[in-house]
Amino acid sequence: MPAEPSRTRPTALAVWLVLAGAIGWWAAFSLTMERFHLLMNPGATASCDFSPLVQCTANLESWQGKVFGFPNPILGLAGWVAPIVVGMAILAGARFARWFWWAFTLGITFAFGFVVWLISQSIFVLGTLCPWCMVTWAVTIPTFYAVWLHVLRTGIVPSPSALRRGAGTLMSWVPLLAVVSYAIIAVLAQVRLDVLGALF
Repeated sequence: MPAEPSRTRPTALAVWLVLAGAIGWWAAFSLTMERFHLLMNPGATASCDFSPLVQCTANLESWQGKVFGFPNPILGLAGWVAPIVVGMAILAGARFARWFWWAFTLGITFAFGFVVWLISQSIFVLGTLCPWCMVTWAVTIPTFYAVWLHVLRTGIVPSPSALRRGAGTLMSWVPLLAVVSYAIIAVLAQVRLDVLGALF
């Protein structure tokens, strides 16, 4: 299979993947430990329960918190290893085949879709904001943008030259895209849950 078309090592992307992977893994680990705490101490509350609005317990104990039959954080413990490994490999000089980038991008896309669904469930169904979940959201969203723009700009995903140039330009705008996404989530949470009123 053909290797990645770009001759330039995506160092900034690699650094972000390592950073995002480490943060996401720590959030998943923390949530897993909270789940163990709740299982071993029935009736207890998680240490990240700050109010009826900002808490982890409701999310962890809901069916949404174990969609696949086990706690969602376990997905994070396994899944966040991939960006760390890919990022470190790029920094070490590795070049991946096109099929590998496709598989990695599909994995990131699944993570993004799952996070979007979890955000909707938290805001519109559970009515809570889980702190460690929000950390996961915060790193998944820009990772999705960065990986997709990379595979588009390098031609890993076949696309017209204009789209490749546009993706290359947008790569430097990933932080802004992420901030806009956070703002949309914040507005939805405020409209639905009156976050400011609950906190102040």
